[in-house]
Amino acid sequence: MRRAIRVLTLVALLALVIAAPAAAAPPPQAGAVVRAVFFYSPTCGHCQSVITEVFPPLFEEYGDQLEIIGVDVTNPAAQNLFSAAVDFYDIPEDARGAVPYLVIGDTFLIGDVDILEQFPGIIEDGLAQGGIDWPEIPGLAEVLASVPPADGSSAATPTATTTPIPLTLEPRTVASTFMNDPVGNSIAVVVLVGMIASAVVVGLRLRNPKPHQLSTRAHLGVVLLSLAGIAISAYMTFIETSGTPAVCGPVGDCNTVQQSQFALLFGVIPLGALGLVGYAAILLTWLGARWLPGRRAEWSTVFAFGLSAFGTLFSIVLTFLEPFVIGATCTWCISSALAMTGLLWLTSGPGIAALQHLEEDDSAPETPQEPGAA
Repeated sequence: MRRAIRVLTLVALLALVIAAPAAAAPPPQAGAVVRAVFFYSPTCGHCQSVITEVFPPLFEEYGDQLEIIGVDVTNPAAQNLFSAAVDFYDIPEDARGAVPYLVIGDTFLIGDVDILEQFPGIIEDGLAQGGIDWPEIPGLAEVLASVPPADGSSAATPTATTTPIPLTLEPRTVASTFMNDPVGNSIAVVVLVGMIASAVVVGLRLRNPKPHQLSTRAHLGVVLLSLAGIAISAYMTFIETSGTPAVCGPVGDCNTVQQSQFALLFGVIPLGALGLVGYAAILLTWLGARWLPGRRAEWSTVFAFGLSAFGTLFSIVLTFLEPFVIGATCTWCISSALAMTGLLWLTSGPGIAALQHLEEDDSAPETPQEPGAA
């Protein structure tokens, strides 16, 4: 009898152990829905990662029990809602400029990593507790009420059960994009004009080369600007690869730029890493021109000039994208563009002179040898 009681006790304990996980995680309640607001930018690579890789499996798993509204922060009207959300949740200053942001109830997730790691668990817990309604962001209720329901022809809807859909409050134009950061973007335009003018002047120098004598100050200037470019590029590479919010200062929105699709070359190579290699190559070729003998020194000078010219032209394209496509300006990017333009000015004189000398040597007739000369 005692043996039977012991066996029954063990069976009961085993049943309790097996049932404990189910008791700790009750099944989703029928009719429960988790609703969230997703702040994103169409030029943000991390945002696109969330939209294409994180959300689809969740919509497939939870179906109508998951609703997400997407808010494109590059639209001026949506900026007010974004600012209200940031203030409402008291987001730290150093993380306020970056997207993606995902708001679920009282929870605010920043960045694609946090969304990937935490959002599925929040959905599971929310459904088990009867669902999570729209966040209490000031102004969100009015926005939801003003958006017509999806009918197949609408470009916006307050709910989405298959994919997050942009909340387009105003059409995005070049002017509205520029006005996202008028001060920073104005600085970018001034720098852009200066860079284009510099490229034109250097191009004219190529057509009318003149003798050039390198000064000690110019040599030191190339070294210092190259080192400054290396430091800036190293920091930008760290930001782009780690996802750490950038320290940008009072002007500009570095995080929006660094998280855009244009921060990666071919979608793979961080532009900061490309700049790091470029500045290091300029420094090495420039110093090589001081150490190498004869024609090698001249070719090294030409390479330093050519790399600076390529870097400046590349920076012109990137600087154009900031105010007119991305809608934000990165202080670090502008600093790098200025450093590269300075290198163009300092290396152009010696580089053009070395190129001219090499061409003269190649075109000079060979001196005929005297008869009987060995």
